[in-house]
Amino acid sequence: MNRVQALASFEKLLDIMDELREKCPWDKKQTFNTLRNLTIEEVYELADAIIEHDTNEIKKELGDILLHIVFYSKIASEQNQFSITDVIDSLCEKLIYRHPHVFGEESLENSQQVKVRWEQLKQHEKGRKQGVLSGVPESLPALIKASRMQSKARAVGFDWDNKEDVWTKVTEEVRELQHELTQEHNELHIENEFGDVLFSIINAARLYGVDPETALEKTNKKFRRRFNYLEQKTKEQGKELSNMTLEEMDVFWNEAKQLEK
Repeated sequence: MNRVQALASFEKLLDIMDELREKCPWDKKQTFNTLRNLTIEEVYELADAIIEHDTNEIKKELGDILLHIVFYSKIASEQNQFSITDVIDSLCEKLIYRHPHVFGEESLENSQQVKVRWEQLKQHEKGRKQGVLSGVPESLPALIKASRMQSKARAVGFDWDNKEDVWTKVTEEVRELQHELTQEHNELHIENEFGDVLFSIINAARLYGVDPETALEKTNKKFRRRFNYLEQKTKEQGKELSNMTLEEMDVFWNEAKQLEK
């Protein structure tokens, strides 16, 4: 990487943002609130590109997110709140403070120790008194939120001694759900038990080094591909899915599976 070129490119971006904010009617009217949902959309588009291993799209989406960071900072600087310099300096300070094994005298042997120390420093930072889970945003999707909460709990020692033990918990939760389904119908109890089953499965995924959000999204994409194939083949034969038996559908579904191998 050419550091001089990188700095020049970043300066060019800042200049462009200044021009847009001054001369473009759309850019001039944007606020933190109007950009918020657009930023969330950009992050999901980046996530899609990463799952698809599309490096060209990853590059583009990273650019869009960088634009939003500069955009927010520009708006804040106009209101004398903070500048892009403040954003970068704050980040640099945090990274140095939370990596004493790199920038200080501490010695940590593996990534798990680094994660534990990170959480400890995070809790002590600026006299912070919030709980361990306070850094997990309430607005996160439930699946990602569950995974993040479990990871943070692990960082302070709240975890299984042996990862294999998690399957006892998964089995227990499934049995409780099955029991609830045999009782007098109570939607709230059934919903709670389904939630417990999902939470335990997410926990198992984490313990085995699998990101549950990524795993589920890959399965979503696989299901979409196979169902689209089923739908296409059905139309080619002049049929309607609603008029087909499950056995007839399975023929095309299995064909789709074979094409993926």
